[in-house]
Amino acid sequence: MLIFLSILQFVLIIAIVVYLTINAWFLVKVEPATGPLPACPFVSVCVPARDEQRDIEACLTSLLNQNYPHFEVIVVDDNSTDNTPGIIESLRERHANLVAIQGAALPSDWYGKPFALHQAAQKARGELLLFTDADPVFQRYALTTAVHLMQKHQLDMLTLLPGAEFGSFWERAVQPVIFAFIAALTRFGKVNDPESPAAMGVGAFIMLRRKVYDRVGGHKTLKQAILEDIGMARLVKRAGAKIMIADAQKIYSIRMYHSFREIWVGWRKNVFLAMKKSIFKTFYTILCVLGFVVTPWLMVGVHLWMGSGLGWQAMALAGLGLVLITKWTLCHELNLEKRYALLFPLGALVMAAIMINSMIHVLFRGGTEWRGRTYSQPEK
Repeated sequence: MLIFLSILQFVLIIAIVVYLTINAWFLVKVEPATGPLPACPFVSVCVPARDEQRDIEACLTSLLNQNYPHFEVIVVDDNSTDNTPGIIESLRERHANLVAIQGAALPSDWYGKPFALHQAAQKARGELLLFTDADPVFQRYALTTAVHLMQKHQLDMLTLLPGAEFGSFWERAVQPVIFAFIAALTRFGKVNDPESPAAMGVGAFIMLRRKVYDRVGGHKTLKQAILEDIGMARLVKRAGAKIMIADAQKIYSIRMYHSFREIWVGWRKNVFLAMKKSIFKTFYTILCVLGFVVTPWLMVGVHLWMGSGLGWQAMALAGLGLVLITKWTLCHELNLEKRYALLFPLGALVMAAIMINSMIHVLFRGGTEWRGRTYSQPEK
């Protein structure tokens, strides 16, 4: 039995390493744009904000200080209960291109973020729309670079992966594992291939041509979507539009969650939906993640403890070595010190628990919750 498990473990490691290497090869790396643009279409940046007093000022300030010549920032206060409206008003008084909207009461047939973005889009004047969140921080050249990419590649939609920022112990332990999991699920080459139906959207940065947004029905088509970013990408791709996903760590960054509770609740709301509500896919993914991140350590320990032959010990150590190299590469990409790779087994266990908890909430409690709202029977 141990021999069988050892071989299975090593094959799994090799397969995952090969897959991750090939997938990463197709990920476009974005560099800041230099030089004037051939054209500067008007851009409307749409920001939904609900109880975002911790991050909203830094986010909006970075957007308002863009070096792009023609743009507006539209922020929708989605009935916040903290000081978010006060911060928005203070910034509006100092920036003429900041449009502040007091969000309407949430209709019974809408979810919060899609409705807030819908209200922003109705107000927007831009030929290009940028949908983002209230917590990223953008470099001054973010809009210029994004418009450059749209023009260079003749895109209808551009979605960008952010740089990650970490603070607490749990952020460093759990977030890298989840980020790697999301990247592994995203077939970058297929998403960027117009002939493939594969699509992906990153809610923190989706730039979209207004005419395409209107053609697919806008956020009205995604009224009850928790994963409205992925939903929008699928709508656009099905409409025959050209999309691209790229790595934009040099363009903007985000610190998503600040504590264990925030990590748990934040990912619980959508991770089972990312599995398309499939119990099989959820447990298969959990086994793959644990089999790659956690069990190689156990396999080495078991072989050493049982005094297995040198060949089996060498195979177990080689497998663990490949896993460590992969983790160190991830740390390098996320600007984390290599020593934090030792926390990833703990992070993988927490991620597995979050996935199971997310599944229970959706299947047995009938919904999910976020920012004080409960959504029943959310769409995928």
